[in-house]
Amino acid sequence: MLNQWDCFLKNLGTWEGSFTNFSPTGEQLQDTPSNLLLEGFNQNETVKLTLTRYPENEPQKVLNLEFSSLNKSILFLENGAFSQGSIQWSPVSEFGAELGLINGDRRLRLVQMYNKQSQLQTITLIREKAPHSLTPERPTLTVDQLVGEWEGQVTTIYPDLRGPDTYKSHLQIQKESDNYLSQKLTFGDRLITSTARLDGSIFKFEHSPLPVQILMLPDGASCNCPLIIKPRTPFVLELGWLLNPNQRQRLIRSYSDKGEWTSLTLVQENKI
Repeated sequence: MLNQWDCFLKNLGTWEGSFTNFSPTGEQLQDTPSNLLLEGFNQNETVKLTLTRYPENEPQKVLNLEFSSLNKSILFLENGAFSQGSIQWSPVSEFGAELGLINGDRRLRLVQMYNKQSQLQTITLIREKAPHSLTPERPTLTVDQLVGEWEGQVTTIYPDLRGPDTYKSHLQIQKESDNYLSQKLTFGDRLITSTARLDGSIFKFEHSPLPVQILMLPDGASCNCPLIIKPRTPFVLELGWLLNPNQRQRLIRSYSDKGEWTSLTLVQENKI
């Protein structure tokens, strides 16, 4: 396993893209072009970040940061995928996290933010590519693209930096009717079954401990998270990315029933 800093360095380069804000119901609110530069200095012992955003009819906004170490709110996997955000949920403060996936000359990031009432407030999808990328953006994810059987290779890493866990997964998604889907997930020795109601571009899991939805988004992306977080109930924040009709990645940030961040999981799935 590479160390965290070397995993971080997988993201060096220039990334051109946009920050697209959505409401919890999937309504696009704003789209802002962006340019992100991650530069290594002193033999990559220091990394400088320059993020420039170009809001419509407003002056450009520039953020400059410099890193020589990583804080405890962020974890990277060996392929450069990462997540950063709140390490503890509280019922009286804002809460949120960013999930990032990388595939060749493209990156996909997702920010899920909750208000002080623990309600999902905004979703920001960040689509990025290297300057000379010829890889096209994927269309908006559809139900039919997800239906079927998926076999996955799972890697879970932990904030305390203990060794990773790796195992296989099997996901079966079936259409029960025009408006309902069933899902059966097997990983390790666990089996989870669930049913979702399809409402436009949203899967709504209405019989889970928390009201959870999966929102289908542009570039083959999906956003999986609870609509509201409640005490004494574990939950996950997830970003999915359909890379091609038979290949998908999912990144999952898990929280315990005490609201503590416990792990980060990368699932690399192939349709069978």
